[in-house]
Amino acid sequence: MVARPQNGVLALATGLVLAPFLSGLVMAHLVFASGVRQPAFQGLVAAALLSALAVALGASVGQVAASAVTWWVPVFLLAALAGRYRSLPLALQVSVILAMTATIGFFVVLGDPTGYWNDTITASVELARQAGLHEQANVLSESQSVIVPQMTMLFVFTAWTFYVLITLAGYALFQALPGRQAAYGRFSDLNLGRVLATIMAIASVGAVLTGWAWMQNLGFVAFAVFWLQGLAILHWLHAAGRLPFFAVAAVYALLPFLNVLLVISLAVVGYMDAWFDFRARARNRDN
Repeated sequence: MVARPQNGVLALATGLVLAPFLSGLVMAHLVFASGVRQPAFQGLVAAALLSALAVALGASVGQVAASAVTWWVPVFLLAALAGRYRSLPLALQVSVILAMTATIGFFVVLGDPTGYWNDTITASVELARQAGLHEQANVLSESQSVIVPQMTMLFVFTAWTFYVLITLAGYALFQALPGRQAAYGRFSDLNLGRVLATIMAIASVGAVLTGWAWMQNLGFVAFAVFWLQGLAILHWLHAAGRLPFFAVAAVYALLPFLNVLLVISLAVVGYMDAWFDFRARARNRDN
C-alpha cells in the first residue's frame, strides 16, 4: 500500500464498502507512512471511484461522501497531527480535549440534549420494529428513560474510543514497516498528563456540588478517557517482561463482553498513573 499508491486507493475503496473500520485503519497507516498529501489524494480518488460506481448502480453519492468523511477524516487528522509534531501522545492528548469540547458542545448547541436523544431513540425503536426486531425494540423502548440522560457522554466517549483505537491500529501497522519502530513515540509510554487529570477532578467535584448535567457529562468523559492510559500500562508491563502476552490479549478479547468493568478498571489505573507515574517509579527502582 505504501510502495504502490494504487494499492492504497484499492484498499481504501474496498474497505469502505466491505469493512469501513478497516478502511479507516488503512487511512491512518497511509498518513503515518506517507504524510498528508498522498493519502489525501488517494482518498479523493477512492471516493471518486466509489461515487462513479454508486451512480452506475443508482445508489446515493451522498452516502458515499458521508461514509468517507465519517471513517477517514477523524483518523486522517489524528495521524496527521501525530506526524506533524512527531508525537503520538500529543495527538491523543488533543483528541481528549476535543472529546471534552464536543461534550460541552452538545449542551451549548442543544441546550438540553434530552429532547434530541429522546427523538433519536424513538426513531431507532421504530426502525427496529420495521426491521422485525420487536424484542430489541421493546427493550430499547423500556430502557429509554434510563438511557437518555447518559446518551451524550456515552456517544462522545464511544466515538472517541473508536477513532482512537482505529488510529492506534494504523500506527501499529506503520510500526511494522522496516525502520519505523516508535517513530512518533511508543503507545506504551502514553501519559495524558496532570492537566487533563486536574480538569477531570474539577469537573467531578463541580458536578457533585452543582448537579449540572453538562458538568456530570464532562466529568464522566474526562475520567473514562484515562482507560487508554491504563491500557498503555498493560502494554508497557508486557514490553518490560512483567506481564505475559496472553494477559494483554485476554483484556482485548474480554473487552466486548466486560466493556464497562474493564474500561472503569483501566480508567482508575490510568488516572492514578497520571498523578503518580508508576512506570517512571518502576524504571527508577530498576536503575
